[in-house]
Amino acid sequence: MAEVEVRRSKRRRRTVSAYREGDVIVVLIPASMSKREEAKWVADMVARIERKESRRKPSDEELLARATTLNDTWLGGLATPSSVRWVSNQKSRWGSCTPGERSIRLSARLQQMPSWVVDYVLIHELAHLLEPGHGPEFWAWVDRYPKSERAKGYLAGWSSAARLELPDGYDGDSGKVD
Repeated sequence: MAEVEVRRSKRRRRTVSAYREGDVIVVLIPASMSKREEAKWVADMVARIERKESRRKPSDEELLARATTLNDTWLGGLATPSSVRWVSNQKSRWGSCTPGERSIRLSARLQQMPSWVVDYVLIHELAHLLEPGHGPEFWAWVDRYPKSERAKGYLAGWSSAARLELPDGYDGDSGKVD
């Protein structure tokens, strides 16, 4: 079971809500709620979050298939990865690529984000199979994806809202993700 943090609020009267904050599921409840009610609500809300996440998280094989489709659609089939997988050890990056091995890793933090944001990070990492740096040629490949600017803004906003430092190589203006 996931790590859970319960936050009681005197201002909250009847509603209960929950969300994931990194590796922790935060459950917000009214301060007046009994321990028995709390236990029931926490179990219910954790189950909801986990069900939602299980529906969203594609397997590594599905990620590879998605990367192949994106490659064919936006990069002319020129950036074929050998593997694409989720990793939980990337706390300062959204994704990473090892061009020599043609492998791509995506931060598990992306699993809670819209699919078009995940697609953007995949396109970004696929572009590294064509251009290792972040020069104009690299950005020309990335910007073929029509939601690039929107996704860059989403990731910058998410980082700001979560009060995170921007990941290494991501400056918000250029949209770097690795």
